[in-house]
Amino acid sequence: MLHKVELPYTRFLSPDGQLLGNLPSWADDFNLLTRLYRQMVLTRLFDQKAVALQRTGRIGTYAPTLGQEAIGVAIGSLMHAEDVLIPYYRDTAVQLMRGVRMEEILLYWGGDERGSDFADPAVAEDFPICVPIATQALHACGVASAFKIRGEHRVAVTTCGDGGTSKGDFLEALNVAGAWQLPVVFVVNNNQWAISVPRRIQCGAPTLAQKAIGAGFHGEQVDGNDMLAVYDRVQAALERARHGKGPVLLECLSYRLGDHTTADDATRYRPAEEVKQAWLEEPIKRLQRFMAGQGVWDESREQALISECQGLVQQAVDNFDAAGMQAPESVIDYVYAQWPHALAEQREEFLERVARRTGGSGHE
Repeated sequence: MLHKVELPYTRFLSPDGQLLGNLPSWADDFNLLTRLYRQMVLTRLFDQKAVALQRTGRIGTYAPTLGQEAIGVAIGSLMHAEDVLIPYYRDTAVQLMRGVRMEEILLYWGGDERGSDFADPAVAEDFPICVPIATQALHACGVASAFKIRGEHRVAVTTCGDGGTSKGDFLEALNVAGAWQLPVVFVVNNNQWAISVPRRIQCGAPTLAQKAIGAGFHGEQVDGNDMLAVYDRVQAALERARHGKGPVLLECLSYRLGDHTTADDATRYRPAEEVKQAWLEEPIKRLQRFMAGQGVWDESREQALISECQGLVQQAVDNFDAAGMQAPESVIDYVYAQWPHALAEQREEFLERVARRTGGSGHE
């Protein structure tokens, strides 16, 4: 007989922004809440613009973050500068908080290698976006192993969707993280749909967080639409890992309000009523209502914020447009840390062909 494992679940705000219990002391800082809210709004407006750019053929396939902004903003706001992010493809919010520029994200989704060459030194050690499912979890364990060997109080933070938790890479990563008690935090964005497969079909476990138990470390759930709850539990997870208390698996319960990617049409497999209900629980409106109820937010502030964020997004698009074409050889320049002789020969041949076609040197 299957017994449900009771794990901690945290929620502070109801879907309509009403307080459900006592808040942690940090939540009295309304300047902090305003910054978090601002970043969620900026992420959503950037997301809308990125989808529009894909629809008009200016970038390639893009993975929207609609409805999942609280998770990424909380992670990005709490990581220390010396921590390392090992992201997956739906981590726009985290990357923006860490210092990745919006135009760099657009370059990445436009197939330009410069999108992973972050200009801000603060994110120089963060990994680029990982598209293969769950392989980033093992990369994070490698990073965390280095931290532990060196005796550094740093944390590797890696993310994935609910579908990624069914992959062998993810489960192997949990195993080594628990066995070696690594300073790594796994954040699962359980947005209920692994492309067209619902959570209830892809995994028979009552929760995804309990997968940590078999690996010998702490797992818990949090309402991923409640910014206050996500912030609180990410903060606790990072501190736990940073101070040698082992890894944490944090399952954030959210909902993917948009398509899986711009190559997907979610209306083919998701009930309209389910999506309609999910819109009533989304994170931005929830925090906005709470702040308005506390007297620290109103419509004039909202409109000023939207105008400011729209300006920032448009400036990023202008910077993206002004970036020009990447060097042709960049398609092969970043395959190996140390080049094998055969690839060097291919690169030279490739450049010669480019030069013949363009009438240039091929090295410009």
